Order: sequence, then structure tokens, then C-alpha cells
Amino acid sequence: MARKIGSRYTAHQILGRGSAGTVWLGEGPEGPVAIKLLREDLASDQELVSRFVQERTALLGLEHPHVVSVRDLVVDGNDLALVMDLVRGTDLRTRLDRERRLAPEAAVAVVADVADGLAAAHAAGVVHRDVKPENVLLDMQGPLGPGGSHPALLTDFGVAKLIDTPRRTRATKIIGTPDYLAPEIVEGLPPRAAVDIYALATVLYELLAGFTPFGGGHPGAVLRRHVTERVVPLPGIPDELWQLLVQCLAKAPASRLRASELGARLRELLPMLAGMGPLDVDEPDAEQEEDAPEEPPASPAPAGEPVRRRGAVPLVPGAKPADSNRDTHTSMRVPAPDELAGGARGTARAPRASGAPRPGSARNRAAARRRRLAVGAGALALVAAIGVGTWLATGGDEGGAGPQDTRNSAPASP
Repeated sequence: MARKIGSRYTAHQILGRGSAGTVWLGEGPEGPVAIKLLREDLASDQELVSRFVQERTALLGLEHPHVVSVRDLVVDGNDLALVMDLVRGTDLRTRLDRERRLAPEAAVAVVADVADGLAAAHAAGVVHRDVKPENVLLDMQGPLGPGGSHPALLTDFGVAKLIDTPRRTRATKIIGTPDYLAPEIVEGLPPRAAVDIYALATVLYELLAGFTPFGGGHPGAVLRRHVTERVVPLPGIPDELWQLLVQCLAKAPASRLRASELGARLRELLPMLAGMGPLDVDEPDAEQEEDAPEEPPASPAPAGEPVRRRGAVPLVPGAKPADSNRDTHTSMRVPAPDELAGGARGTARAPRASGAPRPGSARNRAAARRRRLAVGAGALALVAAIGVGTWLATGGDEGGAGPQDTRNSAPASP
């Protein structure tokens, strides 16, 4: 059912839902638009509305071929909405859920587009703060790029900043999506442009591997990994691409590339990635205790139901993880230094080549048990062989005669 948004726009149908609000297909004076209607609890927050209006100039002035432009901001009664360009296509999360992982050439082309958009935003003094596949749209009507990739556009600029009001988060809270949060945000430092580079490098890792480098399990554990763990190589990844990823996933913000540098470096790598198929890797298990009891294999999801990935934890009241497993802004306590230091475990979530048993998994433990049984059986066989050899050496004496008895044995006939 159509509804009016302000005096100039009409929302016709819902295109999607997220933690911050609902996206509608709408109509305005200049034609079709996308309208992001923020949640009612956000619209009723007067402090947020004031901040929304203050950010108007920055958001409306951001224009780039790889950024979804904001055309208007509407504050009308209980309606708080961003009116944006309508992109005819889908988001990157939907494609990733369908294909699991992308070929390196296509993944790099998509991320290079987003890096170009971030470069324009950073030059204008705008930090996105919530770069993730849900916020990357693929223009299905645009020309195909390297690896058959569609043009990628970054959307939802300013939304995380708008929601991150001092009253909502205080100094001990953080805003973002756990899998993509830079270490400095976890440690409570103010977000700068480098946090977008870290998040975008995490997206590139996910496009290549099918999972994020530090995700999985409780959100608190994910945040700790960002600070304490090293990212480890993906089997089969070209070294040049891996070194670029490592640099942009550096714990120190100053060690990361700028967005313009990242975009240029990625495009330089495209020729060497042409024709390369998706990487053949499996996702690592979440950390397990060595003596943890084995769990029965999970039953497959019923037909027609989406497969829920690990880490799909709704952290905002009213958020619907079924719509998108990582489409949620985190608002949670900053871990204390001792909590972060206490969780250091090196590279516990190392990816592995497809078909290899996962460290700590039931299959891995079963394989270890089989190896122990094989060694035990071998030892028993060796003991038995020694016993037989000793029996033969003593002439097979059933009485188990000692060495003094061998002197009385008759010599063999010639």
C-alpha cells in the first residue's frame, strides 16, 4: 500500500529491511527513487533528528559514480527518511549468499569500485563507518567489468554516524558490525578514514574465502580477534594480492593504504587474475576445547528456509537477522584491555584447503583417534613380533626355559 513520505515522495513497496530501517521503492518529482525510512524509535529521538539535519549538507554533497547519491532528507512527523538514487540490481550480500565466493578477478573489480567511492568520500571529509556487503549495491543495468562483475556502488553513507549519538553510545559503546570493525574502534578510539579501509579489506577477504577472517561465534569473541589475532593466508591466493590484503588489515591504522591507493593497486592486479577460478578453501571451525565432547552433525535446514551462518546474532532490538545475517549495527561495551589481552591465541582460525579436516573439529579429533589407535595397534604388533621372535630363539620351549637350559640342548644333526 502506497504511503506519502513528506510532501514530495510516495513509497510504493518494500525493497528490503535492515537494522536501521526499511528501504522502499518510491516516486518523486524527478522519477523513481529509493527511500530509506529509518526506524520509528530513531525518528522519535530529537537529538538524532537534530544531528540528521546537521549532516544534510555533507550527505547531499557526496556524488561519485560508485556512491549511491542521497537526493533529499525528509523529516516529517514520525518519518525520518533518506531519499536516494534507485539502483536496479541487488546487494553484494545477496550475490555472496548465492555464490558463496567470487572468482578473484570479479572480487577485486568490485572492491576497486568501492575503494574509488570511499576515496571521494574521504576527500570530502566523510567516513562511512559501516562498510560491508549489505551496503554495496550491484548495478545490473551497468556495463560488465573484469570477471563479469557489475558496477558496484557504496550506500548508506552517514547512517552509522547518525545513529552513533553520544546519548545512545556514550564513551564506552561502539557502533558497527562485528565482523568488519577495525581494531582501533574496538579499543575505543575515534573512527578515521582507515576504519573504512580495514572493513573493505575484510569484505575482499570474504568475497575470496566465503567467510570473514575474524568472524564466528559470540560478538565479543569476534571483537577480541580483531585486536589480538593475525590474519593467515588463504590457500591458493596470489602472493601480490595477499600482501595487499595484509597491509590493509594491519592493526595499526597508519600502516594501511589510503582508499585511492587501494583502488589503484587493485586495478593493477586485475590482468594477472584473469581466468582464475574461485579459491578452494573451507571455513575454519570456531575455537573448541581439545576435550570438548563431540556434537552430532547439524541437520540440514528444511527446504525453503535460508541457511543461517555462524555469527548471525541480532544485537539491536527490532533487528531481523533472517533478512540479513550481518545487517546489524552493534552497540556494545568496549572490551577492557585485560579482556583483549587475555584472548590472544595467535592464528586459531586458520583457513584450510578444501577436504582437509578442520583443527579441533569432530572430524579432526576422530582422525587423531584413528592415528592413536593405529599407533597402538602397531605397537601391539611389534610386541607380538618380539615375543614370537623370542619364542623361536628359545626353540619354542613351552616351559619358557631360561638361558641355562639352552646349554643342555642337543646340537642339530649335520
